[in-house]
Amino acid sequence: MTCENANIQLGGTARTPQHVVCLHRLGLQFAEVPIKDPSLFTEQIEGFLAVQKETGLRYLCHGPREGDPNYLHALETVYFPKLVGVMELMSRLNMSQLNVHLWLDPRFVKKQSVRYKIDFLRRLIARGERSGITVCLENLSESAAHLAEVFAALPALKMTLDLGHAQLLSEENTSYGFFEKFPQRIRHIHLHDNRGGDSQEDDLHLPVGEGTIDFVSIFRALHKTSYRGTITLELRPDEIERCLDYVKRLLRS
Repeated sequence: MTCENANIQLGGTARTPQHVVCLHRLGLQFAEVPIKDPSLFTEQIEGFLAVQKETGLRYLCHGPREGDPNYLHALETVYFPKLVGVMELMSRLNMSQLNVHLWLDPRFVKKQSVRYKIDFLRRLIARGERSGITVCLENLSESAAHLAEVFAALPALKMTLDLGHAQLLSEENTSYGFFEKFPQRIRHIHLHDNRGGDSQEDDLHLPVGEGTIDFVSIFRALHKTSYRGTITLELRPDEIERCLDYVKRLLRS
């Protein structure tokens, strides 16, 4: 099943092995598994391996959050080692894509921190390449212009375009800018809805169609890029079921 578009695979977030089973029953093709702490996640590996064998679904990985975006000491001594630990677990689950949160919006992140994070990503990408893992940077509040310097410095860096995040802290959804300027960087998409806003609390993760995001226009723009990647519905399985038919109609359009 290709969810109404031969070039796009559709999946969902799976925080537990049972979620993987639910996604399989919905006809989805992969599960994106969040790993917040590799030391704690080891207890779940056998369960995820068992349902992977049962369902045949492949896994993508969503890495942990960075914490204070300007606290460089913690980024180096806590966050980077944590991501290295996540990569080690990924190999056990046959995961080949890591989505990372690393805030780079110059409106909120210091220039010194941006420079450090470019080197941070360079080292992370190098580790990933040795293990066959693609690193995808997820947009938080950044526009295409905000990430131009980062992409110029890191040719191997790919992107997870979060369509919900793109609605925040901007008059227009910033996904259009990424479609126009960096379509070749977009490897993966996160899909969920909200009502706009300018704070973290406005990142509501509503089922698609229950907020105010103009997904019809966004998917038309996406189609023009000839996108051939993956889309994760970043929702609970019951919420995915509630909006799955609508998402399929968007893909057909």
